[in-house]
Amino acid sequence: MKITFIGGGNMASALIGGLLRQAAAPADILVVEPQAAQRARLAETFGVTPLAAPEPAALASEVLVLAVKPQQMRAAIAPLAGQLCHQIVVSIAAGLTLGTLSGWLEGYRRIVRVMPNTPALIGAGMSGLCALPDVALSERLVVERILETAGAILWVEDEARMDAITAISGSGPAYLFFFIEALEKAAVELGFPAEAARLLAIETTLGAARLAADSGEAPAILRERVTSPSGTTAAALAVLRENGVAEGIIAGAKAAEARGRELSAQLADLRGNP
Repeated sequence: MKITFIGGGNMASALIGGLLRQAAAPADILVVEPQAAQRARLAETFGVTPLAAPEPAALASEVLVLAVKPQQMRAAIAPLAGQLCHQIVVSIAAGLTLGTLSGWLEGYRRIVRVMPNTPALIGAGMSGLCALPDVALSERLVVERILETAGAILWVEDEARMDAITAISGSGPAYLFFFIEALEKAAVELGFPAEAARLLAIETTLGAARLAADSGEAPAILRERVTSPSGTTAAALAVLRENGVAEGIIAGAKAAEARGRELSAQLADLRGNP
């Protein structure tokens, strides 16, 4: 299967690396990347073929992965408009709706929208996927094989849910980094040197996430098991509840979803020549 990436940044690199780990041939992967330094890096790191512009060979691929920033997308895909006939188009640009992309591609309909997150860079991502009805089941399976090289996936049938995917898994790593920062600061204030504080915060968070993933039990049950009545954990959780930590996380995720809807509307309203 031949795949062309439009854009060769971090997320494209994560997917290319995942594909190569799954025995994809470098010769089957093209990357359209305008920056010469980035093209050189991609060729050296992965052995793939970098192109400065969408040449005919790029359009001969079965899959086109759109991996440029949302504000740059219209200009980046303008050369593709009216040139597509059989390719599966996969967009990993946040906020751009299927309808907007289809409009910019002169009504092309074999499009899948993906919301990945940054842990995809280490093969531990979580991606939400949504497709136009014109995308066949066999084509969905092709997209799954590509995205699963970077982590787990979840299909949603209602595109409106993509803003919620963005709020939970797309922005979610930042919430956890925020928590790790706070836990690390608490360790420092409790007397640990910076390096030890960082180790305690990161490994505790990592281990708890692994336990939640592997145990098959609800996080609430795992929390209760670690919380002895009148113990140290109970004291900490009481303060977190008093400070509305859970409510703050939920309100934050809802704010992210609302902002996602606003940004999608703004991107859809882009006018003028690409």
